[in-house]
Amino acid sequence: MPVPVVHHPDYSFPFPAKHRFPMEKFGLLADYARSRGLLTQANSFRPAPCRQAWLTRTHCPDYLARFAGDQLSAREKRQMNLPWSKGLVRRTFLAPSGTVLTAQLALQHGIACHLAGGTHHAHYDYAAGFCILNDLAIAANVLLQQEDIERVLIFDVDVHQGDGTAALLANEPNAFTCSIHCERNYPFEKKVSDLDVALPDGLEDGAYLEVVSETLNKALALSRPDIVLYDAGVDVFRNDPLGRLNISEQGIFERDFQVLSELKRRDIPVATVIGGGYDDDRVKLAKRHGIVVEAASRVFSAD
Repeated sequence: MPVPVVHHPDYSFPFPAKHRFPMEKFGLLADYARSRGLLTQANSFRPAPCRQAWLTRTHCPDYLARFAGDQLSAREKRQMNLPWSKGLVRRTFLAPSGTVLTAQLALQHGIACHLAGGTHHAHYDYAAGFCILNDLAIAANVLLQQEDIERVLIFDVDVHQGDGTAALLANEPNAFTCSIHCERNYPFEKKVSDLDVALPDGLEDGAYLEVVSETLNKALALSRPDIVLYDAGVDVFRNDPLGRLNISEQGIFERDFQVLSELKRRDIPVATVIGGGYDDDRVKLAKRHGIVVEAASRVFSAD
């Protein structure tokens, strides 16, 4: 079977065209994956809305209700930095379920890719950095309720630190959070992950790939996971307006290829999410987000 791919058409919906958050990228990514033969009827999976019990295991019930009913304060909406709409609510309650579904598929097939996810700035009772719910923490908590899962590793290479994930899972000893991020970038108040690696501005491919490889091996040794949730953010790209690194598209491919190859070699299931990417050229951005799916297809069809 080809690599399972999770997507929902409601991940993209009518949205202000000039907003910094590129909401249309999810639909464009699905279109690109179809054009490359990476997303077909045979390997396409669609999530249902997230179960309430999954949401409230990670997030504040009052916060969830107020967001759903457009009752957030003006300050909370500024922190969210996304215009509230019914489309946003629907999307927000679909995407974490998509990451859970991706993880379940990865347990069955060794690999699965979610064409969304990686909303790692969301905290227990507030949104931040375009992130309303933390799909990585939600999925980790769901997985750890399963009898066959004792430890989960979240390996986050988005250019921004996964502060919400670190905070939400700080008291969960069986979830190991690892973040490789640009030091002088959002969030400016970092949280403490189980393993943090802060990178200098302008880092280029060679040094970056060494850090990713060394950090992955260290994180695997420390966490001994039954599954990895891999946040493959592409805002490390040299021209991303919200990044500060100098990584090429080839460097991003090599990063994803080496991470997935190592996990396959160790026979550790891996679920990928796309994380951040903010290029104003949304078509190019969608192709960049497709790199992790292409790398997954290359690695897991190499037998």
